[in-house]
Amino acid sequence: MNKVILIGRLVRDPELRYTQSQRAVCTFTLAVDKRLSRERKNELEAQNRPTADFLRITVWGVQGENASKYLRKGSQCAVDGRIETGSYQDRETGKTVYTTDVVADNVEFIGSRSDNQSNSFNNSYDNQDTYRNDYSQTNNYQQNRGNNNNSQAFDGGDDFFDDDFTEIEDDGRIPF
Repeated sequence: MNKVILIGRLVRDPELRYTQSQRAVCTFTLAVDKRLSRERKNELEAQNRPTADFLRITVWGVQGENASKYLRKGSQCAVDGRIETGSYQDRETGKTVYTTDVVADNVEFIGSRSDNQSNSFNNSYDNQDTYRNDYSQTNNYQQNRGNNNNSQAFDGGDDFFDDDFTEIEDDGRIPF
């Protein structure tokens, strides 16, 4: 079985092209965080090494047109598809270059439409090997979180959950 499901953020705006038979094909690169311990992630960041995998995604047809229309650099999306490998001869060196791509069967836009059209975190990626996050714009969730104790969410007068859950302090590191 060849099946892959990914969630990540776009490294740059999608590129839409059409085949000679006028079939749409959209390509983009998706940055998917690696599952790393906090210590290992800090170590890699200190060495200026990537903590994410950068995967080329290909989307065909109407879904490709929609991806090109609604996704932008920094948009988060989920991709359901299959892995496709290939190879070609490099014209300059004559060496065989092997490729691995994901051909998407389904692309789900994660977040609101306004989030996908204007990035809320002002992400800037240097290239596929390294990237940096510019958090110059403040995350509204973090701003409002300090004043919200969720007392409006459940007002049944019962303190059923009070002793079961402890709030984890946010260290300010958001994965994109």
